[in-house]
Amino acid sequence: MSTLITHPGPTTTTDLPLYRLHLMRAGYLLMGVGLAVVKWPILISHGSSWPLFEGVVTCILTAMSLLAFLGLRYPVRLLPLLLFESAWKLIWLSVVALPKAVAGDMDSATQAIAVNCAVVLVILAVTPWRYVWQQYVRAPGDRWR
Repeated sequence: MSTLITHPGPTTTTDLPLYRLHLMRAGYLLMGVGLAVVKWPILISHGSSWPLFEGVVTCILTAMSLLAFLGLRYPVRLLPLLLFESAWKLIWLSVVALPKAVAGDMDSATQAIAVNCAVVLVILAVTPWRYVWQQYVRAPGDRWR
């Protein structure tokens, strides 16, 4: 009779507690559902041609919603999606919306996008920043050869 002995894997200080994983899942759910409600109908019912960048943006955001749903299953593996979401929205808010707001030149379209981008606050809140720091800044990079 053989006995199977299992040893627990090594634990690290970067392991995330279950509540953090659930918070991340909430962020993915917000992204996935929000983009599915807004962008999927546009993608599915589009006409024969679109303006170039409108088509690009719609396809990118639809793909992000699909990846966000995958993040429900793999919240840590899809962490770069939360980072991308945070980065592009913060860049857009600071480079496009803020200068227009300061100049008193914000039109209704820019204001609507700025309100939509303000949801980034939720994504920033659910992102495990200590883990990001440890895994993406402090940890050694992958080998080049």
